[in-house]
Amino acid sequence: MRQAQRIEKLPPYLFARIEKQIAKLKAQGEDVISLGIGDPDKPTPNPVIEELCKQARNPENHQYPTSAGLLEFREAVAKWYNDRYGVKLDPSDQVVTLIGSKEGIANISYCYVNPGDINLVPDPGYPVYGIGTILAGGEPYLMELKSDNGFLPDFDAIPGNIANKAKLMFLNYPNNPTGATASKEFFAAAVEFARKHNVIICHDAAYSEIYFDGNKPPSILEVEGAEEVAIEFNSLSKPYNMTGWRIGWAAGNSKVIEALTRIKSNIDSGAFQAVQLAGVKALEECDKDIEKTCQVYVERRDVVVECLNEMGWNLEKPQATFYIWAPVPEGYTSTSFAEHVLEKSSVVLTPGNGYGKYGEGYFRIALTVEVDRLVEAMDRLRKIM
Repeated sequence: MRQAQRIEKLPPYLFARIEKQIAKLKAQGEDVISLGIGDPDKPTPNPVIEELCKQARNPENHQYPTSAGLLEFREAVAKWYNDRYGVKLDPSDQVVTLIGSKEGIANISYCYVNPGDINLVPDPGYPVYGIGTILAGGEPYLMELKSDNGFLPDFDAIPGNIANKAKLMFLNYPNNPTGATASKEFFAAAVEFARKHNVIICHDAAYSEIYFDGNKPPSILEVEGAEEVAIEFNSLSKPYNMTGWRIGWAAGNSKVIEALTRIKSNIDSGAFQAVQLAGVKALEECDKDIEKTCQVYVERRDVVVECLNEMGWNLEKPQATFYIWAPVPEGYTSTSFAEHVLEKSSVVLTPGNGYGKYGEGYFRIALTVEVDRLVEAMDRLRKIM
């Protein structure tokens, strides 16, 4: 039975492959330390859990939710933007609730991309930017993120004919997988580029709250004129340890939000209302929990970077996310190094080429295990180097 061409174009999803590797090793009795998937290991804050239990018992929450999401949740998102960035949003038409930001990122291409159209996709980058483009029949144009440019795309390097044909440009700061951050000046340049070439910016800000040393990342929506050309995706997954809850949002340009809401209304039936109301509780009352979470990641970051540097790497400590992005040792590819480490030490690293063509030569470590396990992983790595 022949699969659709759009499916045949898709590579196996990176993290699905990693999960299979882990399961196989565990079945063999190996003590696997997985530093692969970026899934926070700490529990969701208690007030959020308690609110979910309360709201789940309310029969009013047992029916279909609205496509755009509960107004209460969208109002909480709008208030969060105003409190945090001084950005004023109309929750009725500038915010849509998502079943996790991944869902919105995958669906946005369906709103604007026709077969043969181009999206500007960062590389290395979160695989869903390119996957959503391909599923919609489009072609990803890869914006190389180079270390000597702070892992920021060079807008001047994009050919004019490509820029003028592009429909969407995906950005992601703080960045997965590199841990890089972007300034407000960078976002201003992105907005200028988008206005010049009639491109819609889709900024993935899922790691906006995971930052260190007082370096608070900006929102693209802070930039003057951004709401004319941009939307921003965000999620409760990383800051509130709610990856399994599947709750997030998109905010910004009202026409783009309307298009995304319309496509969602024909594909899904929205997020469970009890989860949305628990999300309100997180946004309104759990900032202190984020501070504690970031302190945990600082300790873990310092342990891993210092251990790697003792082994011969020369890494700077990332200012955001819970990832370490590092070059593979000489003589290895991304895949061969990850396979070597897995085979010899039962430590799972993510090969950089899983994030795209320009991720080759790197690997990623997720700081989502306890410090003692990170130390153990670094000890195992040291023994096989």
